[in-house]
Amino acid sequence: MQYLALIGIGVLYALSMSLIREPHRRRFNAIMVAGAGAAYLSGGGLGGWEFAFTALVTYVAYRGLDSWTFMGIGWLLHTAWDVVHHLKGSPLIPFAHDSSLGCAICDPVIALWCLRGGPSLRAVFRSEQPAPLQDRTT
Repeated sequence: MQYLALIGIGVLYALSMSLIREPHRRRFNAIMVAGAGAAYLSGGGLGGWEFAFTALVTYVAYRGLDSWTFMGIGWLLHTAWDVVHHLKGSPLIPFAHDSSLGCAICDPVIALWCLRGGPSLRAVFRSEQPAPLQDRTT
């Protein structure tokens, strides 16, 4: 049941973010991806690799300013980092052993929403295709 709640948190995140109008929605989510990429820095569970990962996700978040695809990639990268931390026993929240596992379950839901183009709440409920937004990936 707790795993369903984690999926629900990802859905709730996507629904609440969809209330922000474009292009601000995409830009705000780029900030969130960058913040998620730096979430493990203070724990230092993987040493210098934490800095390398943060630099990578910061670049992906920067590209995400203009691209929902890069936003989805950023959340998937964070999911992978969550799994590595969970397996190593170095959780996101030091006193919550399964916090990285929980993040690894929630983040792919957000990534899927991003890879769909971060559709608005209206588009989600009406099953409409999101308005075509150009992903400027150049």
